[in-house]
Amino acid sequence: MITLTNAPLAPLLARLFKEAETATSPAMAGISHDERERLLRSKTEYVDLYGRLRDLWLAVSPETGTLLYMLARSSGARVIIEFGTSFGISTLYLAAALRDNGGGRMITTEFEPSKVVRAKANLTEGGLIDLVEIREGDALQTLSADLPDAIDLLLLDGAKALYPEILSLVESRLKPGALVIADNADLSPEYLERVRSPASGYISTPFGDDVELSVRLS
Repeated sequence: MITLTNAPLAPLLARLFKEAETATSPAMAGISHDERERLLRSKTEYVDLYGRLRDLWLAVSPETGTLLYMLARSSGARVIIEFGTSFGISTLYLAAALRDNGGGRMITTEFEPSKVVRAKANLTEGGLIDLVEIREGDALQTLSADLPDAIDLLLLDGAKALYPEILSLVESRLKPGALVIADNADLSPEYLERVRSPASGYISTPFGDDVELSVRLS
């Protein structure tokens, strides 16, 4: 049986995507598009921004979720790190791949307490909570210690400006051939410059409109 396409996960994901589509954020209503873009690129104001976004799901698309599942399955991933849990939609896709790969361990991190509560509930309902450790707090602290020795896949989907810093925290643990997937990477030019550099130790390419897919070479 494929976890992703069967109950309880498939109907759960369908319901969660419907909820995500209708979510609103009153705290963001008075912020202009330009100001929001500036905040998304800030390395110092992300806590305030994502606190205001606590009511929004900030979820990957169904297509990106399916891509995450496919990449984790096809690579045989057993150890996954995720930066940016939100309500846990991407976490569900990746944990489903772990289940179908025969098990494993996933560490994900989220600093908004209300989102941690909801993500745990969603993972429990999806039957995948046993595979996932959610670390509450700023990822610059929660991912700075106690990481697995060998990581197969890293998903970057939190504060975009911090992508280079999070990669630096995890990089020494990435196995040769490990996948690094960055959602909305266009909002982090510094990150793109790094992983696309010939001297970076990665081979990297844009995938679709908003995903950067990289492979750790050594």
